[in-house]
Amino acid sequence: MSVWRPEFEAALAVFAAISDEMVAHGAQRPILVGGAAVEMYTGSAMVTGDFDIVTGRHDLIDTLFRKHGFVPPHPGGRGWVHPELALGFEVVGGILMDGRADRDRLRLIRLADSETAPALVAIPVEDLIADRLGQYASGSARAMLGQAKTLFALYNQLDLAYLEKRIRDETHGDHGIEILEGP
Repeated sequence: MSVWRPEFEAALAVFAAISDEMVAHGAQRPILVGGAAVEMYTGSAMVTGDFDIVTGRHDLIDTLFRKHGFVPPHPGGRGWVHPELALGFEVVGGILMDGRADRDRLRLIRLADSETAPALVAIPVEDLIADRLGQYASGSARAMLGQAKTLFALYNQLDLAYLEKRIRDETHGDHGIEILEGP
């Protein structure tokens, strides 16, 4: 039994297939970030409406989205939708966290217990928490503090030194781990 809601799991499977195809074309796997990464790490306890992706190969991923039945949401619209999936997909950047994240910490996720199962790459939890706190600190998304606290509470094997550094980076020094530990 899956830990994710069915439509999210189906979207993860398509994303993993596209990721595998990107590797077959000699490109790096695209990176899952944002709300979809939050949903993945929380087992759908927190849900999203779209998949935000970082890749330097926008041309290739667009070709693969079309191959897998995706269409633009409307003429001139951003991102991609699939008629059978209840989630949209959008490339939100070409460089992970504007180059501030440690790419060696990216997490390879296989969707089945097999070395040959389709796989995707996700932003590490520490960078995801820091991103949420950066949005919170900017004043543009106050609800992100709750997401950051939930992720922090769910993961007990975080690299706290790296997390502290990343939170300080994303909040311009205004916050550190202490913001996650309070009520």
